[in-house]
Amino acid sequence: MSGEIQTAAEAHEASALPCARVVHTAPDAPRTAELEPLPEGLTEESIEEKSPAEWAYERLILYIQNFEEQLDDEHEVAMGFTGGEAGVMRIEGIGFFAPDIVTFYGRDEDEARTQLIQHVSQLNVMLRALPKAPEVEEPRRIGFRLAADLHRK
Repeated sequence: MSGEIQTAAEAHEASALPCARVVHTAPDAPRTAELEPLPEGLTEESIEEKSPAEWAYERLILYIQNFEEQLDDEHEVAMGFTGGEAGVMRIEGIGFFAPDIVTFYGRDEDEARTQLIQHVSQLNVMLRALPKAPEVEEPRRIGFRLAADLHRK
């Protein structure tokens, strides 16, 4: 504690803002989503005004965008699933259905259309870099499209 005295309104506002922290073993580790400033769209409403699904969706966008910023032009973001035999999905879209569902759209390793519907209490995603599809000239960057959508609120 800094010893500062806060008004009730300041204390309430501070408790509603997301809190994040990250520690790496390497001092030159790339910047991570936890260290980036939150976009305006994520700070306009308090936590109580958003469903857990919306908060999960918005934070996933930050993680995906940050991950993509570190990829070269030969790779795209994909996600792996823990538990079961679901495998890896090349991310083509993400959505949420309030209050508690997050949905991922994409293609699996065999290019079959894939959709994962997940309850926020079970959310467990691993981001992976996969080589971009050979027929695609530019890598697809879903994180930037998702982040742009946050700003349109």
